[in-house]
Amino acid sequence: MPLHPVAAALPSHKKPLTLSLSDPPSPSDAPTAPPKPVKAPTPKGTKPGKAGGGGGAPAQPSSSEADIVLLRTGKAATLRANGQEPYAYSFARTHTAAQLADEHSDLADGAIAEDLPAPVAVAGRVLARRVMGKLAFLKVADESGSLQLYVDRAALESVREGAFGDVKALVDVGDIVGATGGVRRTEKGELSVAATTLTVLTKALRPLPDKWHGLADVEKRYRQRYVDLIVNPAARAALVARARMTAAVRRELEGRGFLEVETPVLEASAGGADARPFTTFHNALGQPYALRIAPELHLKRLVVGGFERVFEIGRVFRNEGVSTRHNPEFTAVEAYQAYADYGDMMDLAEALIRAAALAVSGGASAVVTYQGRELDFGAPFRRATMAELVGQVAGVADPEAVFGPDADLEAARAAAIAAIAASGGSTAAAAAAPTPGHALNAVFEEVVEATLLSPTFVLDHPASLSPLAKPHRSTPGAAERFELFVAGRELANAYSEATDPVDQRAKLEAQVARHAAAAAAAAAARPAGTPAADDDPDQYPVELDADFLAALEYGLPPTGGLGIGLDRLAMLLTDSASIRDVIAFPLMKRVVPAAKKEGGEGGEGKE
Repeated sequence: MPLHPVAAALPSHKKPLTLSLSDPPSPSDAPTAPPKPVKAPTPKGTKPGKAGGGGGAPAQPSSSEADIVLLRTGKAATLRANGQEPYAYSFARTHTAAQLADEHSDLADGAIAEDLPAPVAVAGRVLARRVMGKLAFLKVADESGSLQLYVDRAALESVREGAFGDVKALVDVGDIVGATGGVRRTEKGELSVAATTLTVLTKALRPLPDKWHGLADVEKRYRQRYVDLIVNPAARAALVARARMTAAVRRELEGRGFLEVETPVLEASAGGADARPFTTFHNALGQPYALRIAPELHLKRLVVGGFERVFEIGRVFRNEGVSTRHNPEFTAVEAYQAYADYGDMMDLAEALIRAAALAVSGGASAVVTYQGRELDFGAPFRRATMAELVGQVAGVADPEAVFGPDADLEAARAAAIAAIAASGGSTAAAAAAPTPGHALNAVFEEVVEATLLSPTFVLDHPASLSPLAKPHRSTPGAAERFELFVAGRELANAYSEATDPVDQRAKLEAQVARHAAAAAAAAAARPAGTPAADDDPDQYPVELDADFLAALEYGLPPTGGLGIGLDRLAMLLTDSASIRDVIAFPLMKRVVPAAKKEGGEGGEGKE
């Protein structure tokens, strides 16, 4: 499958992306001889035809954005008064930029395309413009690429008198235009449409960022993503690559007989993970609800109901911290397969990630470069137990015994603290570990995790941290669970799912009790008047899902379950340093006028 033209820009973010245009006007849209033009207002401190990118020049220093909006609003009024609707209803495009480039790839420099069956019609956004006497050159971009409009005064005014003057005075960088005409290649090799008509389809009121500096404010890039997408080809490329990745994951699962389903986002109690949920209230039912923190428990209900292979690609919500790797709402794929175990899920995870990597590369390779490091998703992934890795990386001798189910808790804590302190990490989690398994996990997270750069399955997590997984069939104290780590971060999580309803009830009840004890301890330790931290355990409940336990009592077949974070996978496949780069509209703290805040008197502030 050929690469989407925007995705093709991914291998080199510095490589300029070529964009395109297309669409001929209908006869009713054809320009007619205009009445006497209405003069657009010229704000103080600006020169006519220059503000807002006219002629490719930056706005005069004294021109505020409000001045430019006023000037361009006047230009839209002039167009309308001249009989040209500045916000068109449609445009019959015949070619995109990529299609035109493909059809005329053999056109020689300086040549004109002969024997065209009809004039071509292209459309797109004006990214640059130059006026040179009786000629104007406009770079116009559409989704597929870019091309040049070659605007000759004589050719344009042979159709409508005054049309060239309108181009000079009323068309700005940022406007969306449509043009019809022939095809030629300039002496410098630029494929161009020699316009005989040029119509403003959408008059842009706000100017685009300066072409040399782009949208430099990183936070503004995320807040005004639409502007970032206009001027930053790499931003568009990342979103196209993400779409290809998601489609590949879906195709691979469907090809293996999995059925895509949808499960509730609103839940009476959030389950399937230990995380603080977002909460809301259903007015008609008069009941509080939580946004799901995982789709897991409902998907397993479907397996109980007889669907042997199910998956869901959907949004998950966790009311927790924000960082370059975390967004409060994120996209995950979860898949459940009856009569399978976590070994089968390892094979499935490799296949899904490999298919995604190949889709993003256009089938060329499953090897990607992330932040300067090569990651090979085509080779078999490394497999090692958590205890083995703690022994190898943290230097803990005989970690299976030190952190085993029969180990002394204080001795396990001491060993964990010593290993973490030697590496300069935080010992807080190790010191508070409620079980030897928690102490083992603390060492892993503080010392080992960041070292796992190549794809690595970390197997056999402590059972005390894995209440939804089966106990390991041969290693006491461990669960049949793995997490996949790449580039020092977790990418996937999977279990041999717990199917014994009595054992599952006991584990979940123990989890609820541990959380309640931790919540009470956190509340008691907090000085009076001190606000709680968002992740303090007393700030959110962990509740028993009685209906899920009832479903297990009807019988869940042996099942393997897998979850993959698609945002993080997209980061790896697009070489994006921040999770926000692969989310079209990442969650941002709301900006409100300071005057609206109590006691505010203007300006802007953050709520």
